[in-house]
Amino acid sequence: MRKGENESEVDQSGAACPTSSVFRLPTSDFRLLPLTFRRRTVDTEPVITSVDHPFDATAPAVWTRDLVRTFGKTNAVDGLDLSIQPGEFYGLLGQNGAGKTTTIRMIVGLLRPTSGTAGIGEFDTWRSPLEVKKRIGVLPEEFNLYERLTGAELLDFTAAMHSVPRAEAIKRRDDLLGMLDLEADAGKLVGDYSRGMRKKVALAAAIIARPPVLFLDEPFEGVDAVSARLIRRLLSRYTELGATIVFSSHEMYLVERLCTRIGIMSYGKLLLEDTPAGLRQRMGAETVEDAFIAAVGGESEERDLAWFENSPA
Repeated sequence: MRKGENESEVDQSGAACPTSSVFRLPTSDFRLLPLTFRRRTVDTEPVITSVDHPFDATAPAVWTRDLVRTFGKTNAVDGLDLSIQPGEFYGLLGQNGAGKTTTIRMIVGLLRPTSGTAGIGEFDTWRSPLEVKKRIGVLPEEFNLYERLTGAELLDFTAAMHSVPRAEAIKRRDDLLGMLDLEADAGKLVGDYSRGMRKKVALAAAIIARPPVLFLDEPFEGVDAVSARLIRRLLSRYTELGATIVFSSHEMYLVERLCTRIGIMSYGKLLLEDTPAGLRQRMGAETVEDAFIAAVGGESEERDLAWFENSPA
C-alpha cells in the first residue's frame, strides 16, 4: 500500500477526519505519464513561460495583518505585518527561533494563527483556503514526500492534482527532471533519494503547476553547486515573469544575490525591511551578512572561550 492510501486525515486538533471528506484523485484520472527525456543542453527557459491562477494585481501578493502565534507563554510571531508585492523576490531573515518558519506555515495554511490574518492576493488563507492553495507552491525546510512513489510519479501526481493538462504535465515534468539532473533517477523511489535529490524533486513539485507565489524555506540546503546555479537562474527567471517568491535562508550571500527586498525578524517581530543596498546603507555595512548581524545585535553577543584558545593536549 502506498503512503496516503486508506488513511484518515488528521486535523490540527489531532482528531481523525472521515475518509469520505478527504479529496482523493480518482484512479482513472491518475495514470503514469510516459517518460520522454531528450538529450539536450540544460536550459531554464522552456520550464517556466508564465504563471497560472493570477489574482488581483492591486492587492499585495503576500500579506499578514497583526499576525500572532503563541506556543504556551511564548509569542513565536508577535503582531507581524507584511506586504509583499507581485514580482518581488522577498528574503525573510532571522536567527533560529525568530519566527520565520512559523510565519510561512501560517501564511500557507499549515498552522492556524492565534490571532490576526494572512493571505495571498485578495484571498484570506483561512477563509478561502482552496483559492490560496491554487496559487502557491511550497518548499518547507522539513518536508514529507510520498516515499513509495518514484520521482516521476510524484511530479505526475502533483500536476494531476493541480489539473495541469496531461501533455503539458509531461513537458513540464521532463524539463524539470532534466534541468535538476534527476533524469537517471526518475524511476527510483523517492524514499531511496539522497537529501539533496529529495530537495530538488520537492522543488520541482512546488513549481510544476506554475503558481504565482512560491515559498522556499532553505531551498539550497544539501543541493550540489551545479544544480544550485541552475535553480538560481530558474528562480530569477520566475520573478521576471511576474511570480512572487518568499525566500528564507541562512545563506546570506544567496539572499544578497537573489532578493529584491529583505525583511529581518527577531523574537517574532519585524525589525526592519529594505532592499539589499538600502539595508547595507542603513546599517553601515559592506555586505548583507554584516548588516543582518548588526541589526540583530549578533556582534555584541560574541564571547571568547578561554579553554578553546589553549593548545590541544
